[in-house]
Amino acid sequence: MSRLPGNPQGEAGMGESDVTARQKFECPSCGSDAHWNPSQSALVCPYCGTTSPAKLDPQTGSVEENDLVAALRGLPPERRGWDAVRLSVLCQSCKAVSVLAKERVAQKCEFCGSAQIVPQDQIRAPIRPESVLPFKIAESRVRESVKVWFGTRWFAPNRLKKAAVTDTIKGVYLPYWTFDALAHADWTAEAGYYYYETETFRDSNGQSQTRRVRKTRWQWASGAVEHFFDDALVAASKAADPGLLSKIEPFPTKELVPYDAGYVAGWVVEQYQIDLIAAAQHSRERMVDEMESKCASAVPGDTQRNLRVKVAFSRQTFKHTLLPVWLLTYNYGGKSYQVLVNGDSGAIAGKRPWSYAKVFFLVLAIVASGLLIALAARS
Repeated sequence: MSRLPGNPQGEAGMGESDVTARQKFECPSCGSDAHWNPSQSALVCPYCGTTSPAKLDPQTGSVEENDLVAALRGLPPERRGWDAVRLSVLCQSCKAVSVLAKERVAQKCEFCGSAQIVPQDQIRAPIRPESVLPFKIAESRVRESVKVWFGTRWFAPNRLKKAAVTDTIKGVYLPYWTFDALAHADWTAEAGYYYYETETFRDSNGQSQTRRVRKTRWQWASGAVEHFFDDALVAASKAADPGLLSKIEPFPTKELVPYDAGYVAGWVVEQYQIDLIAAAQHSRERMVDEMESKCASAVPGDTQRNLRVKVAFSRQTFKHTLLPVWLLTYNYGGKSYQVLVNGDSGAIAGKRPWSYAKVFFLVLAIVASGLLIALAARS
């Protein structure tokens, strides 16, 4: 793991991090907490603007893959748990669990804005993330992107731009699992080959006619497909909309760096809500689906039936990591909406209300245009 100069305790992993992961990094000028600044790729004081001399060197460590089978049998205690000075709070509205510094008293949920947050006792300490993808996209750029995004929502209510204030955008680190596996699939199927025969028939007038009829010749086929899945992502968040998350993926997992508290200093982190067992099962199901699709593509001929696939996995590993997302949650018409922005690539996806009046007039215009075209065709 990488270390920060002047940190005698070091970081054993995300256990001592957590979310706004605070361990503190004091500004050398004013003594305030320095935060990770994406635009400068450094720890910067948000009050006086001084850049901290502390350096984060991702080259001093490597991100390790963990054996999945061994982990499912039980991780050792030293691989679990947040720092004792951290406080976990549960949002009773969106069910997000945020891990905060003990001295930070949260008033509202960072993910949905609800004030219904309560302290949570952890029955079992979570698995520590050992890697992180630092934010690269600055907040100012994100605000402009979101404004443009709202401006292109043509069928949204006109008042939406004022209701969805971009100043409420927050940078959060979301928990993810990544899975590697070598998949080997043996398949059997009936491969169909098209051929044509000429048939004679009588038409409605009793006249003899001929036509070409397509038929299928079936024969058994078998084969094998092998594929290595590298860093298959499974989001472990329940606070962020899964459909929106899938739209702003992928994240460059090859750029992951070993966890260091400096990268998440000043930021909010969500504790995973989908555990390793559930995530591994979900990943396995997606891998099996993909292998079945690959096997279907490998069947020769023009068509196929009775495809049977048997998949075996080896070299199964996983990582628990934190990925950067800018989050905007806003309320309109009594409903809550989210806009997500990839903190590395800037990809954006969101939900917004519809203006039924605009939709009605569009349909009316289409119908009117159709009637005018029909009248013009008759004349």
